[in-house]
Amino acid sequence: MIEMLIASTIFVITSMGVLGLIASSIVTNNRNKVDSTQAMLASAIMEQVTSTVINSGASSLTDCAGTTHTIETTIGGAELDGETIDFTEADPEEGHFMDYVVNTPCEADGALQAIYDVRWNIQVVGAAVSLPTNTYLITVAAQQKGKGAGDLYSAAPVTLRMMAGN
Repeated sequence: MIEMLIASTIFVITSMGVLGLIASSIVTNNRNKVDSTQAMLASAIMEQVTSTVINSGASSLTDCAGTTHTIETTIGGAELDGETIDFTEADPEEGHFMDYVVNTPCEADGALQAIYDVRWNIQVVGAAVSLPTNTYLITVAAQQKGKGAGDLYSAAPVTLRMMAGN
């Protein structure tokens, strides 16, 4: 009888520890999913900018809600805070940001999963040349709207930086 009581006590104590690990794993899994989506969106914008002649064209990207977002490649864009995008800027430059909607399935009538704030900035590196051959520093960042920035439950914004030339 006493052996059963001791064994049950040990079982309950170890089970409590496992429950904590399971809860932590669920939170980490969700944060990683958001982080992966942010990285995918920032990468997609980077590809769109570099596939267009920078400072002379635009491209577009359509989200799951069916909204087509214009991706401007003109110099400037979202404000920078050092080397990262400043998400506290209330009114980013038109054509250099989007609120990307993710639905499941990825259709206009799908269930809303999240909305991501994606912003980008393009700078000329060195002196601007009148020829179409310049080097540019492209900074793109994405974060889930309405969430904390990098706490236990939320992924920090993803920032990608790349140099490209025409």
